[in-house]
Amino acid sequence: MIYNLAIHIYAGAVRMAAPFNKKVSLMQKGEKEAFAILEKNIIKGEKYLWFHAASLGEFEQGRPLIEEIKRNYPQYKVLQTFFSPSGYEVRKNYKGADITCYLPLDTPHNARRFIELAQPYMAFFIKYEFWTNYLNELHRRHIPTYSVSSIFREDQIFFKWYGRKYSKVLHTFTHLFVQNRISVELLKKIGVNNTTIVGDTRFDRVIEIYKRAKELPLVEKFKSDAFTLIAGSSWEPDENIFIPYFNSHPELKLIIAPHVIDESHLKSITEKITRKVVRYTQADEKTIAEADCLIIDCFGLLSSIYRYGEIAYIGGGFGVGIHNVLEAAVYGMPVVFGPNNRKFREALGLLACEGGFEIHDKEDFKELADRLITNKEFLKETGKSAYTYVRENAGALKKIMEKISEKLQ
Repeated sequence: MIYNLAIHIYAGAVRMAAPFNKKVSLMQKGEKEAFAILEKNIIKGEKYLWFHAASLGEFEQGRPLIEEIKRNYPQYKVLQTFFSPSGYEVRKNYKGADITCYLPLDTPHNARRFIELAQPYMAFFIKYEFWTNYLNELHRRHIPTYSVSSIFREDQIFFKWYGRKYSKVLHTFTHLFVQNRISVELLKKIGVNNTTIVGDTRFDRVIEIYKRAKELPLVEKFKSDAFTLIAGSSWEPDENIFIPYFNSHPELKLIIAPHVIDESHLKSITEKITRKVVRYTQADEKTIAEADCLIIDCFGLLSSIYRYGEIAYIGGGFGVGIHNVLEAAVYGMPVVFGPNNRKFREALGLLACEGGFEIHDKEDFKELADRLITNKEFLKETGKSAYTYVRENAGALKKIMEKISEKLQ
């Protein structure tokens, strides 16, 4: 089978890359340890709900469902798996899961062994996770399996003539909770009819994060009463746009939470800034009060930091694709991002309601930032549009729970 051949080729590439790449090495090590973790921690006789997310973003989409089930059905235990270190390393101690581990590569042997050890009562795959061998094994064992917050596009392999064989994997799901009508129509064309439009659980998640946002005294002291731009998950091309603007606007303060926080990237950021800058982990009350730019050189704070800003710049739009725009929009602030946003439904929604803005270069950003800073009414209305968009699109969690509750009794 071509799919299994591709998996084995990928496994070989991982083995060769592991000695030279820390992220790949962590992933390889974690996959090897997964079976031992299950053997040690699975309690026979207990009912486990298995949630799988590729990385941190997908985990955050599935998290509201985990926590809602735990609240209403505490008799179930949760097994959380990840594919990427950027998810596992950040959330390996997540208290909502009873067991957390990597998911071994999708070979027939691994799928059989993993499911035999875990014995999941139900399984939930978040967004784009379509692992053929795992899904076939779950289907063979008649284990209810759900796709959560999935979204489909016409250019995906399932809908091409050469991808029809692979599309059979979609028939293994008990139900697919999709984000939009287009997904339903595309799935119908290949005979998949067990679908429900629920929207995106991330809207529910960011509202929950908003309600639980941390107070950060150092960040509050840094902001004081200044107009503050918060740049979240930024990459170098993003920083080359907003840092020059910041340097030339003394009335503006800047908080940068870069996507990559290794020393070389932090140094490159600092070298571009001509005003007083301090790193969060090195700041005290004196240095934070004197600084004009605060660099967040640790993880886990960004979703709470947005509460201290007037404008949010979300990185990734000049490269890999924009990061989470909803975490900022929920606070009622306009969101700015680069042009690589067409595959992100939430970004398109913010653009449509004028709660979000696409920029292509320094001039675009300057024109928009000038207007947002000087026109208070424009700033207020765009922020309100972002806030309203998030709340009007919440509710996916309730729809999913209504559908699965009969199997959770």
